[in-house]
Amino acid sequence: MVVIAVIGLLASVVLVALNASRIKARDAKRKADIAQIQKALELYYDDNQQYPVSGGATSPNVSWSNSADASWDTLSGLLSKYVSKLPKDPLENNNASEWAQSGYHYSYYGGGGYGCLNQWYMFVYKLENQQNVTVPLVTLCDGTHSVGPGGNFDYTPAITIVVKPQQ
Repeated sequence: MVVIAVIGLLASVVLVALNASRIKARDAKRKADIAQIQKALELYYDDNQQYPVSGGATSPNVSWSNSADASWDTLSGLLSKYVSKLPKDPLENNNASEWAQSGYHYSYYGGGGYGCLNQWYMFVYKLENQQNVTVPLVTLCDGTHSVGPGGNFDYTPAITIVVKPQQ
């Protein structure tokens, strides 16, 4: 009986450690995916002097592209010269009514105004381990609007990345 209890205790410890490793691996994949997409976007920008316009998502609205619906395929087509297929979140469930804050999806917004039409984009995605994550507040081209925690577009606790072309 004691042997069975010890085996059960050891098994539960191993399962907890294994789950933490899985979370770290999925978060690492998310970061690598976003870095890959960013490189494709920069190559697109080099060829076109603008970032691709987003649109067609079910959620959060039609101005976005969301990895849970067909709008992601549209964005993938625009970037097909630079990346064969856009990656999706490791826990992607293709529920188009969710987006990066409420589910595990990649959401892309590009082309909006704020003083720099087609000159900036934003990705919103969520990490499973939010500890020690800092999201900068980035001011957009018009000098008035900002993106990030507490900004005009507050997408916490999701991660927000904004990139403007180098001047």
